[in-house]
Amino acid sequence: MDCTGRWLSSIPGNLQGDTEELLLDDNTIQVLTNASLLTYIQLCHLSLTRNRLQLIEPGAFLSSQGLQELSLADNLLFTNYSLTAAALSALQALRTLDLAGNRLTEDMVSLLLWNLSSLESLSVARNVIMRLDSSTFTNLTQLLELNLEKNYIFEIDRAFEGLQRLQRLNIAYNYLPCLVGFGLTQLRVLNVSNNIIEWFLALESDDPFELEVLDLSHNRLLFFPVLPRQNKLHSLLLQDNRMSFYQHLPNGTSLANVTVQFLIVDGNSTNITTVRLWDELCYSNLSSLRLLDMSQNQVWGLSEGFLAQMPSLTHLKLNQNCLEAFHLLEKDSLAMLAELDLSQNRLVELGAELGVGDILPNLQLFNVSANRLRALPPGLFTHTRKITTVDLSHNQIDLCPQPDVAGEVESPPCVDIRGVVTLTHLSLAGCGLRGLGGRPFQGTPLAHLDLSDNCQALSHGLGWLQDLAPTLQVLSLRNTSLSSAAGDFSSLSSLVRLDLSGNSLTAFPASLDALELHSLDLRHNCLAALPAGVARAPLGRSLRELYLSRNPYNCCTLGWWDALQRVEGLRVPDGREVTCRHGPRVLSPGALPEPVRHSCRWHNADLALLYLVLALPTCLTLLVAFAVVFLMLKEKLLKMLKSRCGVSSPY
Repeated sequence: MDCTGRWLSSIPGNLQGDTEELLLDDNTIQVLTNASLLTYIQLCHLSLTRNRLQLIEPGAFLSSQGLQELSLADNLLFTNYSLTAAALSALQALRTLDLAGNRLTEDMVSLLLWNLSSLESLSVARNVIMRLDSSTFTNLTQLLELNLEKNYIFEIDRAFEGLQRLQRLNIAYNYLPCLVGFGLTQLRVLNVSNNIIEWFLALESDDPFELEVLDLSHNRLLFFPVLPRQNKLHSLLLQDNRMSFYQHLPNGTSLANVTVQFLIVDGNSTNITTVRLWDELCYSNLSSLRLLDMSQNQVWGLSEGFLAQMPSLTHLKLNQNCLEAFHLLEKDSLAMLAELDLSQNRLVELGAELGVGDILPNLQLFNVSANRLRALPPGLFTHTRKITTVDLSHNQIDLCPQPDVAGEVESPPCVDIRGVVTLTHLSLAGCGLRGLGGRPFQGTPLAHLDLSDNCQALSHGLGWLQDLAPTLQVLSLRNTSLSSAAGDFSSLSSLVRLDLSGNSLTAFPASLDALELHSLDLRHNCLAALPAGVARAPLGRSLRELYLSRNPYNCCTLGWWDALQRVEGLRVPDGREVTCRHGPRVLSPGALPEPVRHSCRWHNADLALLYLVLALPTCLTLLVAFAVVFLMLKEKLLKMLKSRCGVSSPY
């Protein structure tokens, strides 16, 4: 029975007696009395999320002792927690309990959970828990999943030792400064992201750990975590920390000799633990690791042999670090690597041993954007049999073949992507490409190509895209100084998305009319109008998305705009930002004032008819004036003519 959002102040008693699931979320219930659930003896699932629940009377669940799932999230249970605890103690079959968002302290939580030994899943997220100890989760021997995120936890003292079956633990968004002596061998997923952890030290033991996922992202880690020696890790998330391998040490100190001392204060006892960082790293078993995310750290370089420990690695993220060089070595055993992200570093060198085909045979995504590279190792993509996506944007590179330049003995370095038969996505944005020519994409069936922010790339036209005509579907030419004269797209018949924003188009390229695009971006150009018949052309019939803002449209030539408004299925997402100009005024095409419309009607009138209307009164005026003058001077004119001609008449 779903009674969500009905403004109920109490549980209705007239529902079916055999109800097994009762949803009462988003109501105004404040008290669960002893009689509230008397008629629901078969109830298995009860949800009271987002009510105003302050009290559950001790006998409220006596008639529903078979309840297995109970959600009390986002209520006010802190007010009468002791009475509520007495009510919960009757639920001996309860498997899932959600107490999130109830302003509960650790003492309140301990009391509420005292007699719930059957629990398998528990959430006490978004409360005010600050410290956990061995008394907090007493008797929860069956617990499999525990959610403690978004509390104020700064200390954990043997709180999980009794949870022998715990497999998933979430302590994200708290204030833990460190994790020392981690020894939960049965745990499979640990999320301690978004804390203030500076180091992670696993228990020094050869016992096998079941740990598969460890999330330490968004902390303050100074060193690579000291992991359990025997583990099943397949995902290690270390994003947004302060890690480095500290190979740039003063006086040429070897990394092998670097030790760190941890001072551990436990009650009245003080221990000093000395860790040889490199030794501990080498001893950890990372053979099953598939995902390693070390982005947004301070890594200057990887220690020798670091990647060799990870033969199963498929995703490696090292973006947003301080790397100046990266070498692909055969001994690193990266045969399984499918994604390599080195973007936003300081790379000036990307090296590879001979036989690189044996190093990255399964690479699919390669991202080195926003570095300082000028070239890639020759033949890097030759043996990557599965490469589909390459991002080289924002590097100062050139594409092969290079145009011949008189006087140059040796051509500058370039990146050769010809003949890469699996490559479908390529980004070359902001690479400073100049005057592309030749056939740089010969034999490479690209479907997505980004050439934006290359101001001189199109100085020789678009002819060099001819090899992509059968396959190219998405093309971005944003900010490439494209002019109307240089844009001939007639050969790119497979295009479905085209970005021409930020250019110098003064007229709509006529070659676009025959294309069947789904999306077209014309923002930030110099267009005064679109063709009047654009809505009737094949382009108008196929378009589903059209961007038009930031152009100086003429308010008196908006017939194309009205026609586009009538095209069924066409969206103009920036339609509210489209403006037109009438003299010094900037107006919205859909709300032109009547004086402007009247003025435009005069501007749009037939000029021949306008000239006729203007000339006709003038001619009539001259004719009338001539007739008046003639009638007034008729007798004098006739006498003058007679005297001059000298012929007598009976006049």
